[in-house]
Amino acid sequence: MDLMNRPHSEREVRVAQAGREELAERVGRVVREEGIIDLPGGLRLLCASSPTELGHGVSFPAFCVVAQGSKEVLLGDDLYRYDANNYLITAASLPISSRITEASEERPYVGVVLGLDPALVGSVMVEAGHPAPGEKAAMRAFDVSPLDAELLDAVLRLVRLLDAPAAEARFLRPLVTREIVFRLLEGEQGGRLRQIAVLGGHAHRIARALERLREEFARPLRMEDVARDAGMSVSGFHHHFKAVTAMSPLQFQKRMRLQEARRLMLGEDLDAGSAGRRVGYGDASQFSREYKRLFGTPPARDAERLREAATVGAGP
Repeated sequence: MDLMNRPHSEREVRVAQAGREELAERVGRVVREEGIIDLPGGLRLLCASSPTELGHGVSFPAFCVVAQGSKEVLLGDDLYRYDANNYLITAASLPISSRITEASEERPYVGVVLGLDPALVGSVMVEAGHPAPGEKAAMRAFDVSPLDAELLDAVLRLVRLLDAPAAEARFLRPLVTREIVFRLLEGEQGGRLRQIAVLGGHAHRIARALERLREEFARPLRMEDVARDAGMSVSGFHHHFKAVTAMSPLQFQKRMRLQEARRLMLGEDLDAGSAGRRVGYGDASQFSREYKRLFGTPPARDAERLREAATVGAGP
């Protein structure tokens, strides 16, 4: 029996490798230089010819595939590694750190990211007869799973549409995207994908709290008030919040503040003191201390270094 199955499995390996090579080649034709290109339909293409330093950013709900190379994403204290054999699902907008770990001039890192619209996920769920999330414990917002042949084929067909006539691409792109969402719902990350739709249960409450913390990160917030607004006890809120984000609400707020301060120094040319005050720090030494703990360098020196260096943006 093993001898009968062996040619089939070897053929699948060859087909998958050919698919990854075609995907890398097609993405490379679009992203002619290193960097990131955002395209219609929530599609993002990435290329890099060398490993990158740890970068900091904010995730968004997405399905992330690597055609070539490998990457690491850090969420709180949890590290997720993925490569050409595995995909990453991100189910929420959270402060993350990431870096490309495998890339070279000969074999650059090539990634494809498909943003997942909660309304689309919900629509496919309803049509496919998947139940809405219930009151069971919320799942971690990130996870990695093996990339099967059907998903790889659907991603390849989505990228091929970049070379199709405009009318054909406009018609088929939503259909292929829905197929990808359907296959993800049917796979081992279906529960995490259903969480993106936040149709009910703890996931919905945590999503509301995350939205408030993102909007009001510069204001002093009593977590008791946030928990009450989410309709949860303080202990229950902390437990479910950490289950989804891998960090406490206060750690989440701190990271949002520090990442925004970094953006202000780079994007609006603010000095460190002004950026710290803008994001809610009344104590400059505390701001500098916490900034260095997260980014590894004091704020003014970090901003100067980043202005001088061309870096690939962080993201899943």
